[in-house]
Amino acid sequence: MKKIALLTLLLFFNFSSHAQDKKAKDLLDQVTAKVKSYDNIVIDFKYALNNSKENINQESKGNVTMKGNMYVLNLMGVTKIFDGKKIYTINPEDEEVSISKLNDKDDSAVTPSKMLTFYNSGYKYTWDISQNIKGRQIQYIKLVPNTTKDQRKEILLGVDIQTKNIYNLIEIGKNGTKTTLTVNSFKINQPLSKNQFTFDASKYPKYYINKLD
Repeated sequence: MKKIALLTLLLFFNFSSHAQDKKAKDLLDQVTAKVKSYDNIVIDFKYALNNSKENINQESKGNVTMKGNMYVLNLMGVTKIFDGKKIYTINPEDEEVSISKLNDKDDSAVTPSKMLTFYNSGYKYTWDISQNIKGRQIQYIKLVPNTTKDQRKEILLGVDIQTKNIYNLIEIGKNGTKTTLTVNSFKINQPLSKNQFTFDASKYPKYYINKLD
């Protein structure tokens, strides 16, 4: 009798876990569909990096404009432009522009263009906590990388239940580092310049051009 009760209990938890995972996948699918329906996205955000063991606490504000896989990212005084083929990293402090190719094999790199859809493959996901943040219902999905080579222990993706847009992204590294990206404003289908994602070398005549590839 005890064996039957234990088996029933195990089956219940297995079914409950599967149902929760399906809820997580369904919500992520809705977020993906919403993202793909936009022509472009402009986000203002707050970036925070914390590691109590190393006594590291950094905070910075930034913004990113995205259209397809192209983007212009401004963070910590540095601008990154990806035109679909190459990444241009503009550093005013060093008066240097680094030019490199995107490493498509680096699945762990959450680039701006991947930030809103990176979770579609390579992770196990589960339904996590729900929080009311300033009147907004934020549902968290926990993502755990499938490969042990990934230096991230887990990722928490906060989704605004009403808008189905991402509110924040929290990465927890195996070394104890926690990085948090929180969306302050989320605008869609903005009027963009036709040269929005084009690097113009004439704007940086005194900069050193460092071609990494």
